[in-house]
Amino acid sequence: MNFNNKIKIIAKPNSPKTEIIGFDKEREAYRVNVKAPADKNKANKEIIRFFSKLKKKKVRIVVGSKSRKKILSFE
Repeated sequence: MNFNNKIKIIAKPNSPKTEIIGFDKEREAYRVNVKAPADKNKANKEIIRFFSKLKKKKVRIVVGSKSRKKILSFE
């Protein structure tokens, strides 16, 4: 699902911890639990921090900054 260093995710804020819980074949997106709340961009910052550490690359949210469905770009 890695097209041009981009992945789709479906985020679930206010979870017990930040982790990838699986892959949704129907939506072609990774399901991600996010510990931070969606309030004041905290969940987006947590997603960027989590994937930056995981991939050891700079991460940006290119689509869906105000949605649960997001597309991340790795540089």
